[in-house]
Amino acid sequence: MNMYNSEMLTNRVALVTGGAGGIGRAVSEALARCGARVVAADISEPEDSLAHPGIESRLLDITVRGDIQDCVAEIVRRFGQLDILVNVAGVVSTGSAEHLQEAEWDRTIDINLKGTFLCCQAVIPHMRRQGFGRIVNLGSVIGKNGGNPRPWLNPQEQDQASNVAYGVSKAGVHIMTSFLAKELASSGVTVNAVAPGPVASAMTQNFPSSLRDLIPVGRMGTAAEVAAAVLFLAAPQSSFISGETLDVNGGIWCD
Repeated sequence: MNMYNSEMLTNRVALVTGGAGGIGRAVSEALARCGARVVAADISEPEDSLAHPGIESRLLDITVRGDIQDCVAEIVRRFGQLDILVNVAGVVSTGSAEHLQEAEWDRTIDINLKGTFLCCQAVIPHMRRQGFGRIVNLGSVIGKNGGNPRPWLNPQEQDQASNVAYGVSKAGVHIMTSFLAKELASSGVTVNAVAPGPVASAMTQNFPSSLRDLIPVGRMGTAAEVAAAVLFLAAPQSSFISGETLDVNGGIWCD
């Protein structure tokens, strides 16, 4: 049986944060191709129109609790349900711990960790009430491996790659996923995460070639490959998987 068919998510409604970015767009399109009605929300408008008629865009600032609550309430009011939440929205932060500014630490934690939690929190009562839900959070290999750079060999690698604030924010997403999975299990709601490795995108244009060469499969990942992992965890057939952080990293980190 092909679990990824065009009707797999028919009658399901999904909210994808960060929907205007590369991974968010790929996730939105993957869900829509399988029949879901998708609201792709982002702090800015997409640069071009979304490619599937089942997707609509909406402005959303995930650092503002009221904005999130209004977005979720609007979706439930319009469609009568909200079945899938995919938390893609986030920012990258680079450089060394020594030179990390407090304001940059706060910005990274507020968006990547607190914003993800606020989105999860907003959908919980709706998913509990309907007795069904899929939450998929975007973590990162950086939340597991202490960072890709090797500053003892080349300090410039750290200058160009994700820093401690980013790693802490994503490690927090991983453990938050575990907590919520246990809290929501009895309500028919699964909570999982996808932890990508380096993915080719506008955000990783300056990723050091010396680090790219360390990826065992020999290349950076694609947004479509991350979206495929999200789709797997959002599928009805994945109902016995919860609390998992699924690595999609080309073998750069195994646990």
